[in-house]
Amino acid sequence: MRFIGAGSRPGQPGVDRDLVFTVPNLLTVLRFMGVPLFIWLVLAQREYGFAVLVLAIMGSTDWVDGYIARRFNQASKLGRILDPIADRLALIAVAVTLVIAGVVHWWYLAALVIPDAVLLSMSLFYFHSHPDLPVSLIGKTRTGLLLLGTPLLLLSKLDTPSAGAWFIAAWIVLGLGLVGHWVAAYKYFWAIRRKGRMLADNGGGS
Repeated sequence: MRFIGAGSRPGQPGVDRDLVFTVPNLLTVLRFMGVPLFIWLVLAQREYGFAVLVLAIMGSTDWVDGYIARRFNQASKLGRILDPIADRLALIAVAVTLVIAGVVHWWYLAALVIPDAVLLSMSLFYFHSHPDLPVSLIGKTRTGLLLLGTPLLLLSKLDTPSAGAWFIAAWIVLGLGLVGHWVAAYKYFWAIRRKGRMLADNGGGS
């Protein structure tokens, strides 16, 4: 079993989809590590400027790992599961942090958590684990919008003349992200239901 898939190209045969230590997976782990740093900067240090930088790095890794996985054929089963989990944990942890810091209201957190709680319950009911579904374009766009809107919101908390403009821009982007969040959740809901019923039917017929 190969551990590093660097140098592979799309269309080449023999790519090991059980790769673990790939560049995309390492970038996803880096995104995990950015969460506690962001929490510390916002809650303990009130360093919103540095927190914005951390979010920018986290957002860029979310795009870069997907590009590398496609360009160098390093997509893996682990990455397919790890990437959306990292996205969810990052979005929810950041939202909880901002609620505690008084930057956003509780309803923003609820709008993020409720759809994910429903999907988690369905996944546990049908599969007792992760449903292993491909990440949708709407889902990735939603994540990008939410990761972009959050630093804009933090910039609006800085004592600058453009704080008001940052605030308006932040909520436009975050609003679009929340709409995408619910649309993506709706699509995942039916995808999980279809896959769960298909597995149940196959199991019943065997």
